[in-house]
Amino acid sequence: MVVECALALFSARRARSPVLLAFGADSLIELLSALVVLLQFPLALSTARATRLAGILLFVLAAVITLSSALALWQHVRPDTSWIGIGVTIAALAVMPLLSSVKRRAGKTARNAALTADAVQSATCAYLAGITLAGLVLNAVLHIRWIDPAAALVAVPVICLEGKKALQGEECCWLGCIAKSGYSHRASVARTSAL
Repeated sequence: MVVECALALFSARRARSPVLLAFGADSLIELLSALVVLLQFPLALSTARATRLAGILLFVLAAVITLSSALALWQHVRPDTSWIGIGVTIAALAVMPLLSSVKRRAGKTARNAALTADAVQSATCAYLAGITLAGLVLNAVLHIRWIDPAAALVAVPVICLEGKKALQGEECCWLGCIAKSGYSHRASVARTSAL
């Protein structure tokens, strides 16, 4: 994830690509989400708080994408072709669905809503990789300046929905990458409160 993040952000700057910036920002937020899950235990961070933090990170990502795309459209930025970006997104499309599935299963086994929400971050990364790849390839072939930022904006509604569901402690991912885990954060809180 660190290499993916670094390459995507480097390529985004070099190519002036909002869709690559969105993808790189997603990778950064995914790293932060994983950090939240890891810090949950040594810092005695509750599952509810860790899950909310993961949801908040998704909303931060949606804001970054919206702002960078709007600025690119407003300033008439013409993104360059990024072969590195195309390669990184192809790799992410191969790896992220698998990583998401592993995290989802681990979250279900551990009954950890924060880990399940982190799996959503990985699924969202795969979704963004697909959108990013489409935008980068269309930009490389057609060289139409608005394709890149428009591709980035396509992801915003889905990311907001994922963020809302994570904040509510629900399993989420309309892509089907995160199947119902059988774990309900609300039920967990009720069980904990009953103790």
